[in-house]
Amino acid sequence: MKDIQILLTNDDGIRSPGLWAAASALSEIGFVHVAAPREQYSGAGRSMPSTSDGIIQEHVIQVNGQHWKVYSVGGTPAQTVLHAVLEILPRCPDLVVSGINYGENLGTGVTISGTVGAALEGAALGIPALAISLETEPQYHLSYATHINFAVAAHFAQYFSRLLLSCTLPFDVDVLKVDVPANATLDTPWELCRLSRKKYYEPLRPKRRSWSQPGRLEYRLAREADEAMEGTDAYVMRVKRLVAVTPLSLDLTSRVDMAEVEKCLRAVDPAEQTS
Repeated sequence: MKDIQILLTNDDGIRSPGLWAAASALSEIGFVHVAAPREQYSGAGRSMPSTSDGIIQEHVIQVNGQHWKVYSVGGTPAQTVLHAVLEILPRCPDLVVSGINYGENLGTGVTISGTVGAALEGAALGIPALAISLETEPQYHLSYATHINFAVAAHFAQYFSRLLLSCTLPFDVDVLKVDVPANATLDTPWELCRLSRKKYYEPLRPKRRSWSQPGRLEYRLAREADEAMEGTDAYVMRVKRLVAVTPLSLDLTSRVDMAEVEKCLRAVDPAEQTS
């Protein structure tokens, strides 16, 4: 697989230890191009803000005893993927890998995740994509804490990358989302699952005396996080303590009977409701 070209990115930024753990593991598969946001961009989703400057800077980082030329990009994770594919890489990559993220991405909040957002952007370009995250305590989500061990998550990043490069997934599977428990080992089984419809993190009211003061929205683990239904990503990772593998689709259309939806919408005349 040495001719394989892999684009590795993240949402924690170019300095994240999780990024470099993934780089080291993926280098055993093929040539790894690292392009990551210049700053911390957790929670950016798949956003494309017009305020991003798009400045690309080269850096030299030592990985596995070798000096790598890598790139930081002034933009979100999704924008970074676009700059990398359109400007940095010599050709379209065979795989996009996003991570390893500080903190799991489970349940209804996945569209908030910059890790998932970058993978979705790669998938939108027609490239197989993997988003991988490691369970950590919330206080480390925006950190570069060096005591976090990414070795097991890096193993699974390589494992699922090999699978994506070796097989063609069914239509409508655009991204594999992988969440690794904090206590996982190299022998921890993985299980295919769907997204939980419960909140995994809940927002907290900003602590301020006046709206004129800066107010940052914080979050915490939701009380119902451990009440996830069987077969969901939150249940598999938090309750069963297995590696949760969730196939994601770019198609956000509800999987319902359209006739049933139309019947519901046409059952009431809006004019009658406002008269």
